[in-house]
Amino acid sequence: MHYTTYDSPIGPLLLIGRGEALCGLHFPEGRYPVMIETDWFEDAEPFADTCRQLDAYFAGELERFDLPLAPSGTDFQLHVWEQLRRIPFGQTISYGELARRVGDPNASRAVGAANGRNPISIIVPCHRVIGADGSLTGFGGGIETKRHLLEHEQQHSGLFKAN
Repeated sequence: MHYTTYDSPIGPLLLIGRGEALCGLHFPEGRYPVMIETDWFEDAEPFADTCRQLDAYFAGELERFDLPLAPSGTDFQLHVWEQLRRIPFGQTISYGELARRVGDPNASRAVGAANGRNPISIIVPCHRVIGADGSLTGFGGGIETKRHLLEHEQQHSGLFKAN
């Protein structure tokens, strides 16, 4: 595994990869901090395209990431994370709607848990899932970071109004 830190407008982000695939994008001070393992090595080169696309996203020039991803999770989590990637830039859905999209309208809590364990934040846009009442609910990088991401997308898409 290799890693680097990306300095973003919302603070440093830890990028973790294997080969050409991105395995993680984490908030070092977030809810689920990831510790750098002793057998990992720091190398920014494999993340050049990831950083270029993140730069374009934060500049309001990119709405959909096109990167090789390799998240680790259960089959259910992988299914939820794939559905997250289908939420358009600047739009939000509720946990109930996400549960419906994964095929079980009664699984709101399970999809919420899977959403919270998303290892590739921003690129797999878990920040686009909000409460049924429109409230901003839990996010690994913190509610203010979630608000910032949604407002950023609103500014560049004109489709979302953050509460």
